[in-house]
Order: sequence, then C-alpha cells, then structure tokens
Amino acid sequence: MENTKIFSNVKERLDTLSQLPKVKENRSINELMQEHGISRRDFMKWAAGMTAMLSLPSAFTPLMAQAAELVDRLPVIWLHMAECTGCSESLLRTDAPTIDSLIFDYISLEYHETVMAASGWQAEHNLEEAIKKYKGRYILMVEGGIPAGSSEFYLTVGPHGKKGAEHARDAAASAAAIFAIGTCSSFGGVQAAHPNPTNAKPLSKITDKPVINVPGCPPSEKNIIGNVLHYIFFGTLPSLDVYNRPKWAYGIRIHDLCERRGHFDAGEFVQQFGDEGAKKGYCLYKVGCKGPYTFNNCSRERFNQHTSWPIQAGHGCIGCSEPDFWDTMGPFEEPLAERRYNTLYSIGADGTADKVGVALLTVTAVGIAAHAAIMAFKKDKA
Repeated sequence: MENTKIFSNVKERLDTLSQLPKVKENRSINELMQEHGISRRDFMKWAAGMTAMLSLPSAFTPLMAQAAELVDRLPVIWLHMAECTGCSESLLRTDAPTIDSLIFDYISLEYHETVMAASGWQAEHNLEEAIKKYKGRYILMVEGGIPAGSSEFYLTVGPHGKKGAEHARDAAASAAAIFAIGTCSSFGGVQAAHPNPTNAKPLSKITDKPVINVPGCPPSEKNIIGNVLHYIFFGTLPSLDVYNRPKWAYGIRIHDLCERRGHFDAGEFVQQFGDEGAKKGYCLYKVGCKGPYTFNNCSRERFNQHTSWPIQAGHGCIGCSEPDFWDTMGPFEEPLAERRYNTLYSIGADGTADKVGVALLTVTAVGIAAHAAIMAFKKDKA
C-alpha cells in the first residue's frame, strides 16, 4: 500500500514536470541515445539499475526512464571553486559515452566553466542571467572547497573580481536544490588539509540552506546523476546520514562488498606491494586500505563504466569520501590502527579522537586490527 502511494506521488510529480517548457526543444534523450548507438533496451536496463541503486522496487523502472527524459526541465548551474575538476571529469572523461554522461550532456547546463564556450564578461553574464531566469527552479552543483572569511580573496573569479564564496552564496540563495559535488565541496577536501592556508570550507559552511553532500575524490558518475534523478523523482532531500550524505549511496562500507573481503576473513594479507599476496589478490588492509572505515558504494558501482576501482587495481582505499580524510586517514599505505598517536602535525584521527568525537572510529580500527592479527595467526598455525 505504501509503495502504491509513493508510486502515485512520483507519477504525479513527473507529470507536473513534463508540463514545464523544454529548454532544448530540438533534442530528446532518446535521439541522443540513438546517435551514440545505445538501444532502448540498454536504456531501460540502465533505468532498472538506477532504480535498484536508489533502493526502489522494480515497478518504478518506467518512472526512472521518464525522469531521465525530463532532466532538461530542471536547469543546472555548476560552479567551480578550489578544486582539480576531477569531479566533472568523472562524468565527462570516458572512453565512450555512458548513459550517465549522456544524461549529464542532456541536462540544461546553464553554467559550467569547464565545458562552456563563453569566457570572461560573457561567462559572467550567462551566470547572472541563469540565476535570474530560473530563480527558485534550478539545481546548483558546486565543485571544490571555498576559501572563507578573511581569506575569501584567495579565490577570485571573473572580470568583476568576485570572490568564489560570493558566487556560491548568490547562486545558493535562489536554488531549488543544492549539491556539494566531491569531497572538497562536501568537507573541504585537500584544500582544507592542515594547515589550511586559505581557510577553505565546505559549501555547507558558506550557505545556511540545506546542502546534500556527494563526496568522493571523485564521486562516481552514478552518484552524481543518481542524486539529480532522486530530486526529480521526489522533489525532496533523500534520507541522509550524519554527514548529509545520501544513504542510498553512502550507507555501506567499502569493506562490506569488497571482492577481497574473503581474504581478510581468512587472514590472507598483502604484506608489501608486489609480494606473492598482491599477485594472488589478497586483502590490502596491512598496506593501508581504509575500506573498513569508509562509507561509499565504490565496491559495488566501481568506475570507468563499472570496469574497475582502486582496490581491484591493487591499491587500498584511502577513505576519500570521509570528512577530513587527508588528515585523518594518512599515511595512506599504513594500517589506520597501527599509526602512532602523534601523527603528522599531531592531528590524526587517533590524536584527536577525544576532541572531535571520532573515538568510535579508533575503537573500530583497533577491532579491525585485532581481527586481522587473529586470523593471520590462525592461518599461520594451520
């Protein structure tokens, strides 16, 4: 009964959105798929996958396909702050267009410094006009940490010499929904690492409006597009964890679905890169994998058209979707529980557990380490 009510509500919302004017009158998502050799069957398989990823019943698959066809009804403004553009490249730099990247191309992208042709005065004008024209209707996506307070001048953008924080505040004020794309925008990222010379802050510290964090360095294209589709579906924020991350994407640990998990449980570990254990695909915990402490769906969704991800390629997870990962997860090639309490600059997760409320993480780390040691001991005895 509850699913029937949700289905009716979603269908009603999609029907309402379909009445909004198309921004790209001469192009449809189906035509775009055909141009790139993607069949309707493949599109529906993708829609079924997205439906499952958002933890919805399979009956919602036709509605997911309809939502994808309506993404151009909600214009998108994408701002770049202090970052490397890796989050944009997660969508754009593929060896062949994926359905996710084609949908991103189909979105009415009103402003994106990396892909738009305009620059200088024209680019600034485009941004101002988009905010005015689609006030209260557009989706705002922000990539990168943001220098704040007396340090805002470290990020000065455009011919007017406007600060990045000003751009973010102005765009956020009139947005229908706001997404912090990537760890830098979600939590400050590398820019905010100690000693944080530019006083970089996450987007949520720049605006008082609700911000959905989509962390990762970079996040997968499915996590980016999935949040857009979720908003089109429901018009509300998804269920969020304590760090404002959508639970449908960040509700499980990397460790939970890792293909090397069986080796961890069996006490079979890579002791150093290039050894026999590495050749046999053993667990990477002892060479620094932070998968047991990192919440993300990389082990399920992967990257590069679902072909691979860092752990499959032979390097442990570095915990990039966690707050302050640059300071708390390093050194990246050493187990978290085996670090000294006085880490670099004395501000690691171990050193500040009693001050910033991550004691649970430290306890978990010790527990993971103990489990690894016991299983390794049992294996040696056998």
